[in-house]
Amino acid sequence: MSFIRRIRVLAPAGFAALATALPATLFAAPFAYVPNEGSGTITVIDTATDQVVGEMPGGTKPRGLAVGADGRWLYVSDQPNNRLQVLDLKARKLGPAVLLGESPEGVSISPDGRWVVAAIEGKNEIAVTDTRTRKLAFAIPVHGKNPEHAVFSPNGRLLFVSAEEGDAVDIIDFATRKQVAQVAVGARPRGIGFLPDSSRAYVATENANEVFVIDTARYAIVARIKAGLRANGIAVHPNGGQVYVSNGGDANVSVIDTASNQVVATIPVGQRPWNMALTPDGQKLYVANGRSNNVSVIDTASRSKLRDIPVGKLPWGVVIK
Repeated sequence: MSFIRRIRVLAPAGFAALATALPATLFAAPFAYVPNEGSGTITVIDTATDQVVGEMPGGTKPRGLAVGADGRWLYVSDQPNNRLQVLDLKARKLGPAVLLGESPEGVSISPDGRWVVAAIEGKNEIAVTDTRTRKLAFAIPVHGKNPEHAVFSPNGRLLFVSAEEGDAVDIIDFATRKQVAQVAVGARPRGIGFLPDSSRAYVATENANEVFVIDTARYAIVARIKAGLRANGIAVHPNGGQVYVSNGGDANVSVIDTASNQVVATIPVGQRPWNMALTPDGQKLYVANGRSNNVSVIDTASRSKLRDIPVGKLPWGVVIK
């Protein structure tokens, strides 16, 4: 079905026809893609205007998202159907589905765009899909129980996996496809983010209300930072100077200065902020607010909320490409 025909009625009735006639450059990237697990949809936001420009089917309960390196394909974990749903963004329709295993959660893509990984809660493993064939290539077992997120380091060498019920981060050497370390952190680790040079990882722990900083060369904790209630999502600024932490119980986002490892600002957002993403230039942060059914947009320079954008029911996160 046409992407434009799936657009929400947020403007006059003639808008869909007008949008079809406008040059494609007016709808150029980057877009923010928001999985709405309660609606089974993906909301599409133009980050230049902060307007919703469309809505696509995303499966029964979409959660983790990743966009291919060429911007053509969107990969979505459809949790109850145990699959990775592939959406063709150029044709604006559903593509193939890849069976992964019981209860896939967080999804990320390797820096070279070759591999899409998904944390498989029910099997305590990472399922790896080859983007060239869009088929499951292999799986990597992890020691921790109930993996939530699997995130590549920017250099592509390591894969960090948060084990929700293991109170630890499993570290995989992706070249050898083996776990090489496990680092104990606080209770219920969730979001993970890396500095651009891959030297440190930041891990939010939901029940400990802390962020743990891990030296990726030594697999060692080098700092613990007090965050807000139910710290959850992590996003790292492209300049490496700031780390953003969503605090689900406090309805706000903490800003950590990476030079001092101190919280330097707190920004109110919607209820139950979850996962987040920054625009490529780092100027805006988009925060999925699960209980508010919207996305808060933060100006990173002024550290203030610009606006809330209504999306579907129970937005789980954001990816921007």
